[in-house]
Amino acid sequence: MTIAVRPARAGDEAALAKIDERTWGPAVSPAPPPPPGTPFFDGGLRTENVLVAEHDDVVAGYVRLDEGFGIPAHRHVLVLGGLAVDPDRQGLGIAGRLVDAAVAEARRRGARKLTLRVLGHNAAARRVYERCGFTVEGVLRGEFRVGGTDVDDVLMARSLA
Repeated sequence: MTIAVRPARAGDEAALAKIDERTWGPAVSPAPPPPPGTPFFDGGLRTENVLVAEHDDVVAGYVRLDEGFGIPAHRHVLVLGGLAVDPDRQGLGIAGRLVDAAVAEARRRGARKLTLRVLGHNAAARRVYERCGFTVEGVLRGEFRVGGTDVDDVLMARSLA
């Protein structure tokens, strides 16, 4: 079993869109899924902000790095804006490898802090982030209403300094 992480390429679009389609749901996002056929790389998401994991030479997951507020006082912070692993390849350590690669890339870009948001009930993702050195910095109680239930928005971060 080989897992490799690399920068995304335009040719990854179909595979990444399929992973989003297979993983998107109320367990991982309060937002509705993108309509079928929505391009993965749109005007706001560029290939240089996505790292892709390959498992045995097949695209198996991705992690996305975003800017924070886009103001000079916040340039030292990057946001882990998305993480997904093909359900058929979960449990192989791919998510952790992607998060570690995002940390390394954020450092390479000069970031001093990496932040993220995760739904309170997404225990599997929270464990991955904790294993990768992220800690809870805040909880927005009942921030989302998902499936008739109030769900917390957990703010996590990792210092890169």
